[in-house]
Amino acid sequence: MLKSPRKTQVTGVVLPGVIALSFAGLLALHAQDVPQAPTPKPAPAGEVRPQAQQTTEAPQQTDSRVVLRANPTLVVLPVTVKDSSGNLVPDLTRGEFRVFDDNVEQKLSFFTVEAFPLSAVVLVDNDLKGKDSEMVESSLKAIVGGLATTDEAFVCRFDTNFHPGKGFTKDQDKLVTELKRVRLDSETDVAPPDPGGPFGAGATINGQNISGGPATPPSTKILKAQPTKALDDAMYEAAGLLADRGRDRRKIIFLISDGQNAKNNKYNYETVIKELLRYNISVYSLAVGRGYLDRKFTRLQSYAHDTGGDVFYAAKRNSLEELYSRVTEQARNQYTLAYAPQGNEKAKDYHTVEVRVRRPDLKIITREGYYSALISK
Repeated sequence: MLKSPRKTQVTGVVLPGVIALSFAGLLALHAQDVPQAPTPKPAPAGEVRPQAQQTTEAPQQTDSRVVLRANPTLVVLPVTVKDSSGNLVPDLTRGEFRVFDDNVEQKLSFFTVEAFPLSAVVLVDNDLKGKDSEMVESSLKAIVGGLATTDEAFVCRFDTNFHPGKGFTKDQDKLVTELKRVRLDSETDVAPPDPGGPFGAGATINGQNISGGPATPPSTKILKAQPTKALDDAMYEAAGLLADRGRDRRKIIFLISDGQNAKNNKYNYETVIKELLRYNISVYSLAVGRGYLDRKFTRLQSYAHDTGGDVFYAAKRNSLEELYSRVTEQARNQYTLAYAPQGNEKAKDYHTVEVRVRRPDLKIITREGYYSALISK
């Protein structure tokens, strides 16, 4: 597991985090260094007019070229700020932010409050328990309510395997139709097989069969299967789907799950986190069921915290539907800070980043750091 400090709510301090862009993209970023309305204006049907695409004159770069390099490097931080009541704080200014890379304060090269359109992978646990499965399945179509016309979404499921849907779409009618058609396979507890009815085992004494049949099981307790869901592998595949979405979009994963994860994933947690950080993907975990009591949500919390996302807990269908809108609002309305690292420990593979604000009693969320050794695939 990624070993970096956990800071979930500390006055004036944030979770570190980031992604890097080459200076070739800096001129395009400066062209957008003007606060704009937090929500893009709707476009006519069939027309895509994201604000960032209209104002960016430099050629588009795919995220395969967005790498962390020692010289030169621009580190970009999407930052969420909340007050003590959990409300978004939209009125901070450039001068109120301070950024530290490996504990060395940095000079901001870029700052904006511009809202970015979303590219979202909706990753749904396909092996939930009965009631949880029904709740999630019936709520999915509400996801569209939190999306703008410039946003795009890709619906996927996972269990022992990863099941991608039909691809990214901005067409909300098509997305509603696809979400309505999602049918989840619910997980059930299975008792040992019946040997042939109440008389199938023959006569027994002290549990031992005296007529040649199998012995009577010493207990009729229902057995629970071990988790077989490949959560880490599914996250790795979801990261790959978002890899080539443009720099002008916020890339997120809606992870809807009970948190159970098999031990035989092909990709380990640290490998997945590196992919998520490389492509500037934030994870918003929506935890369902009662896993909080027995710590089954740990994986969901880790993915959210280590990528600068957030985790939400849903016990009822209505609360889950409300959370969809909260997630998209939070992901879309972030501050964007950028700097060229100076004076940090360049020999290190992983660099921690800390963001502070001069205004007190605020919770700040962003990525926990970046890997300088990562290169383009």
